[in-house]
Amino acid sequence: MSKVVIPRLQIERIISALKEGKRLDGRNILDYRDIKIERNISSNAESSVSVKIGKTEVYCGVKMAVTAPYSDSPNEGTFMMTAELHPMASETFDIGRPGINAIELARVIDRGIRESGFIDFKGLCIKEGEKVWQVFVDVFVLNDDGNLFDVTGLAALIALGSAKLPVYNEEEDKLEHKRSDIDLPLNKELMSFNMTVYKVGDKILIDPTKEEEDIADYRLSIAFGDNNGEARITALQKGKAGVINTEDLNSILKTVEDKYKTMFPTVKKLVWNE
Repeated sequence: MSKVVIPRLQIERIISALKEGKRLDGRNILDYRDIKIERNISSNAESSVSVKIGKTEVYCGVKMAVTAPYSDSPNEGTFMMTAELHPMASETFDIGRPGINAIELARVIDRGIRESGFIDFKGLCIKEGEKVWQVFVDVFVLNDDGNLFDVTGLAALIALGSAKLPVYNEEEDKLEHKRSDIDLPLNKELMSFNMTVYKVGDKILIDPTKEEEDIADYRLSIAFGDNNGEARITALQKGKAGVINTEDLNSILKTVEDKYKTMFPTVKKLVWNE
């Protein structure tokens, strides 16, 4: 992966704007960029979506397969998420097998979804101990202009929310390569959304541009859902080398609680296409 070099003058401009509570693109420090969604971009997936936040864009698709369950969970389906960071998306991405950044991106979003209880794994069981559905969520990054974690997390939720099980011929033990009218089994009330908070200079901000992200001291990805009108944290993952002190952590938690009240209803509408 190539090293990012940002001119010192540009860093000073970013930091100076943040001290005034603003960004170089005119946003406040806790504002998201515009969100754009395009559904059903592939006819070969059980569901698919393009999600753009600002200039950052990812494609996400859900595919299903029938497999044997794990021995320690014979009545539960399985879930796997992958991410591909292609050089066309950023000059800092290298071609070849997934690197540490692609693996981290997939695992952070996977953990937030898995630990929330959003996927009904027992509902994916076809025959206990023998056959279950395996859910694959694949993400391809088209352009990286910052905040891949939140864009990828939203894309995964939308793709899962609109997925239909393929037709499975039990007698011949094969998929018919067409969708049924049966929804992927999900616990809608347990949906959890990823929000990543960054420390840049002395400010806590969300949805950074690529330049803001590159000069951040640290990031903290927080997956949260609803708990009777309050934020319910289901997963946490810190990134980058900076240290989170007590004051910062309190500020981050307050930021998440405040943004939850406006952002979570928006995410619900996008996921369920309301």
